[in-house]
Amino acid sequence: MATLSQTRPEVKTFFDSATSTFTHVVADAQTQACAVIDPVLDFDPKSGRTSTRSADSVVEHVRSEGLNAQWILETHIHADHLSAAPYVKEHLGGATGIGAQVCEVQETFAKLFNFEDSFKADGSQFDRLFDDGESFSIGSLEVRVIATPGHTPACVSYLAGDALFVGDTIFMPDFGTARCDFPGGDARSLYRSIRKLFALPEDTRMFMCHDYKPGGRELRWETSVAEQRAENKHVRDGISEDEFVSMRTERDSELDMPVLILPAVQVNIRAGALPPPEDNGMRYLKLPVDAL
Repeated sequence: MATLSQTRPEVKTFFDSATSTFTHVVADAQTQACAVIDPVLDFDPKSGRTSTRSADSVVEHVRSEGLNAQWILETHIHADHLSAAPYVKEHLGGATGIGAQVCEVQETFAKLFNFEDSFKADGSQFDRLFDDGESFSIGSLEVRVIATPGHTPACVSYLAGDALFVGDTIFMPDFGTARCDFPGGDARSLYRSIRKLFALPEDTRMFMCHDYKPGGRELRWETSVAEQRAENKHVRDGISEDEFVSMRTERDSELDMPVLILPAVQVNIRAGALPPPEDNGMRYLKLPVDAL
């Protein structure tokens, strides 16, 4: 198996404009194996309707390139979009994976939404729970899991060769870093997670989970450790942990909740599965009042 420093995997990126989310397909050219990272299920909050437009583009790409999907990976429990992992798995195969601390997130939100007694907050809805430092393979490509808590307790980044998929831990340098005010979030933990990523080789490619095009600039989804260390507006070299925590805490106090946080989280802690149907055959998403 090639060492990380010798490997440059192929990455194809898809953008869902409704949620400003990137889905990445990372492929091993030697074996044609691939992983799909953070797939999106389209959801209309006005009507409650779902669709698979975003996920279909990913499925079509994997099939047209003759790739073999081994993994469907989540970087964390997303609060801004519903996961299309079950749909992608149905059409392409592969095993679902997420950070092992997902159990903490499940326990918190299963109580908030008063889930059915049969729901287990043990991560069993996913095929694989990854511990910090654990490795797995995409074909001949070795992938290392790096726990990056702070935005949520279950956030992980995936290092595949020279490509690092960071989820919501960090954004493009001109947008900064993720919020830390969700249940279980912690600004000090986020700072330490980011510094861990900054210790990687400077030419490591960083792939974002979101981009909001600040100032109207063109869409960007790739940067590097070197660029982030030199230019990230919130956490570049020279900004201390205490300075970051103070900034992040003040900024988070002014942010609105994401539009889709309530439908997204209650689906995503089920690994993207919709709630079970009730006795009338309908599925319902709950809207807790005065809870967040």
